Amino acid sequence: MSESGARICVYPGSFDPITEGHMDIIRRAAAMYDRVIVAVLRHPTKPGCFTWEERVGMIRRACAGLPNVEAESFSGLTTAFARERRACAMVRGLRAASDFEPERELAQINQRLAPEIETVFLITRPEHTAISSSSVREMASYGCNLTGFVPEELIPDILKKCFTQK
Repeated sequence: MSESGARICVYPGSFDPITEGHMDIIRRAAAMYDRVIVAVLRHPTKPGCFTWEERVGMIRRACAGLPNVEAESFSGLTTAFARERRACAMVRGLRAASDFEPERELAQINQRLAPEIETVFLITRPEHTAISSSSVREMASYGCNLTGFVPEELIPDILKKCFTQK
């Protein structure tokens, strides 16, 4: 818990772009914690399709109706970022059984680095299991309808960015 007594969690990821699967995890975390920080990792060797600023902006727009959710970008270790934000937990979404092993390994490493921060796994709802940022980018590159895959308000921006890059 933070000094103010607020229960804060960090939901880290690349969010390139944010999907309805991510939004489901965010909404559920927002019901569990006083404050949710959606943290976009700035990875120097993985620039992605959208800039970090665009990703943070899209997350803020998609989460505008969730008053206890905020978004920011960071670089470095996730545990250091979470500790700086006084988080008690890091939330991770699991879509399939194949996600579990690498996430478990990462959680155990993070536990050693920051034992005061718990990793909480939320299992994706069945309707979001097949949705990934990479599949959204591919569909968008062909101009496909993205309804139900990403937040509605982001569809024009995602199509514009991905469809025009072909």
